[in-house]
Amino acid sequence: MKRIENVKALKYYDGSLEECDEVLVNDKTANLTINNEIRRSFSVIEDSLEEFTIGYLFNENLIKSIEDVIKINVNGTEIDVEIKDKVFENNETILCSDSSGGCRTKIKNINKVKSDLTVTSGELIAKIEELKNKAEIWQQTGGTHVAGLVYKDKFIVKEDVSRHVAVDKVIGYGILNDFDLSNSYVIYSGRMPADMVIKITRVGIPILASNAAPSLSGYEIAEKGGVTLVGFIRGQRFNVYNNLGRVIFDK
Repeated sequence: MKRIENVKALKYYDGSLEECDEVLVNDKTANLTINNEIRRSFSVIEDSLEEFTIGYLFNENLIKSIEDVIKINVNGTEIDVEIKDKVFENNETILCSDSSGGCRTKIKNINKVKSDLTVTSGELIAKIEELKNKAEIWQQTGGTHVAGLVYKDKFIVKEDVSRHVAVDKVIGYGILNDFDLSNSYVIYSGRMPADMVIKITRVGIPILASNAAPSLSGYEIAEKGGVTLVGFIRGQRFNVYNNLGRVIFDK
C-alpha cells in the first residue's frame, strides 16, 4: 500500500516551461457496508481503516459503545461491519450521508458535553505547528487534511484526503486505545461547520481547534453541545468561540 505516487508534470514558472517529477497523494475509494443494509463510499488514504470505521460509527451515532460492534473485517478498501441491531431504532441520522451539514443542522437531540478540560493559548499555538510538522504526506503532496487528537502527553496524528475521514481516524484511535475523550481535544486543518462539530459533541470531546474558520451552523451546534471552538490559529493569534473558559491565555 503506497500512500504517495510519483508522476510526470509540466511546470510553468515566470514564462518558462520545464518537465518535472511531482508527488501525488494516492487516494482510493473505500466501501463500508454495515449489517448488509447501509452502504457508504469514501475517498481515503488506505491506512488506519479500522480506526476510521470505529470513529465513523461513533461519530454518525450508529453505536454508543465499542461493545455494540460485533465484527469488523477490513480487506483492502472493502470494510464489512456488523453491529447490534438496537442502534437502528429511532436513529436520527441513519439515512444521512451528506458531509455539508444539511441533515445534521436539523438534528433535534444534542447532548451537552461535560468536561473540565482546559488548554493554554501557548499549547494551542505549539500544537498547530506540531500538527504541520507531523503531516508527512501533506508536506510531500499538499493534498491531504491532517487531524490530531491530544490526550494528556499523547498526540495522535492522522492524514487523509477528507477532513472528515482524518478526524474519524484519530477519534477511532482514541476509542480503541482507551483515551478519555472528555479530557481530549481535536486540532485539525479544515473548516468547522455543523457536520464536523456534531462529530465532536457525539463522542464528548470538549474542544475543536483549527487553523480555519467555523461556520454559523458549526457555531450553533457548538453552542447547543457545550463545545469550545478555536479558529484561525495562525502564528501568534486565534479566535475562541463558545465556552470561553476552556482556554487559558498566557501572559
